[in-house]
This record gives sequence, C-alpha cells and structure tokens, in this order.
Amino acid sequence: MAAESHAAPSAGEYIVHHLTHLANDEAKGLVDFSVIHWDSVFFSIALGALGCWLMWMVARRVTSGVPGRLQAAVEFLVEMVDRETRGIVHNEHSRRLVAPMALTVFVWVILLNTMDLLPVDLLPLIWQGLYGAAGHDPAHAYLRVVPTADISVTMGLSIAVLVACLIYNVKIKGLGGWSHELIVAPFGNVKLTANPLSWLAFVALAVANFAMQLLEFVSKTISHGMRLYGNMYAGELIFLLIALLGGAFTLSVGGLGLALAHIVAGTGWAIFHILIIVLQAYVFMMLTMVYIGQAHDAH
Repeated sequence: MAAESHAAPSAGEYIVHHLTHLANDEAKGLVDFSVIHWDSVFFSIALGALGCWLMWMVARRVTSGVPGRLQAAVEFLVEMVDRETRGIVHNEHSRRLVAPMALTVFVWVILLNTMDLLPVDLLPLIWQGLYGAAGHDPAHAYLRVVPTADISVTMGLSIAVLVACLIYNVKIKGLGGWSHELIVAPFGNVKLTANPLSWLAFVALAVANFAMQLLEFVSKTISHGMRLYGNMYAGELIFLLIALLGGAFTLSVGGLGLALAHIVAGTGWAIFHILIIVLQAYVFMMLTMVYIGQAHDAH
C-alpha cells in the first residue's frame, strides 16, 4: 500500500493554524480564566527580561563623555518619558514611580509588538520540528509569537493600569475622599435638608454618579486593551495574507507575479508596520500616564 500523502493546508487552514495559541485547553466561552496561552506567557516574560537586561546593560556602561548609539537612544527615551510625565502627572512624588513605570510599559510593548516583524513561518516551523521530534503530531504544533495580538495580554496590561489608577485614587484622595467623589461626580449632588425629597434626590444622583464612574473605569480599561490588541491582530493577519502570496509561487508568469507581489507587499507592509509598532506603544504609554494622572485630579 502506498504511503499516505499529506496534502498542503488550504489558505483558511493555514491562517487558522497560525492564529491558534499553544494553550493548556480550549476556551469554553468568551472568557475562560482556566485557559493559559503558554506561547504568550513565554514570549512576554522572555521579552520583558530582555528589555530589563538591555536597560541594565546601558545603565551599567553609561559614560559622561560622548554616548554610544544605544546609550543615546536610551537617554532620549528617558528624557521623552520624563517630559511627558511632567506634563500629565503634576505630583512630584508620584512621578518618581509613574515615569519608570511608563518607560517600562513603552519599552516592553515595543518589544512585544516587534515580534510581528519576524517571518510568520520562522518560529512556528522551528517549534513544529521540535514538537514532532518529541513524538507529538506536528499538525498540532501551535505557536503565536506576537503577545500583543493576544487579547489576554493586552487586557492584562490594561487591568494592571486600572489597579494602579485605583491605588493612586486612594493614595492621593484618601479612601473617604475617593468614596465621596464616586457619588458626587460628574453630576454633583444636592444638599440634604429636612425635606424628604432632598434625600431622594441625593440617593438618585449618588446612584447615577456611581454608575457613571463605574462605566468610565470599565470603558477606559476595555478600550485601552482593545486598541492595542486590535491593531496588532490586524497587522498579524495582514502578514499572514501576504505570506499566502509567496505560498502560491509557481514557475509560471502568474506564479512569478505572485512571488514579486509577496516581496513588494511584505516589504512595504513591514516598513509601514514599524510606525504602527512604535505608535501603538507610545499611545499605550500615554494613556497609562493620562489615566494615572486623572487619579490625581479632584472633582
């Protein structure tokens, strides 16, 4: 009997395979906290450690003379973040923590986004070979290398920013002051008198104010994470579609045209994507500082 042949995957199967995470289980719903995307965890930790190592290496070798390229780049980043932080967070004591946090977020997100510039089949093929060598079915060797194209990562980052905002609200205004703000802003409130109607109006406005405050926190957190996720997911998907052009290469006029289109489109999108990578990291950092800065404002 002839050996069984394995047909090449269709375009849809190719994209689905590349968009499937290496996970401990399949999600049972839209939100399933029991599922862990091991690829996102690995690359996030590895790139975070890489960013810390790079910053530590530059700080260790810093000189007062003419700086090298890497030191000059880091100094530019530090000055840029410090300048932006001074314009948003006016509490000097808070800036000592917010500025390093913003710099960490900026560098980390840039590194996470930059993974999108790697050839889409490079690391998945390496992992497929290792997975098959371990005795597993290579067809199930899933791997996604762009952590910010995983909504779990971006929402995790945005929730961390939300926690920082809540901490600063309590730290700056006190628990009582912030609790009072939750029921008096943004619509204000009425002065309590002996008239029962004033009490009803007070309760009604307090409920409305609290609902608006809750809606604001939830909407800012969701939009913060979804903005980064949406842009990076779309970029990853476009790279996959461009890769399909190269996969359709044949020794014919049409095939050579597809190969040329693959090279031109891939190069053009990669160059444009560099702007998206930096811009999305900058926007995420700025929103982080703005939200924390808002926690310092009294209503």
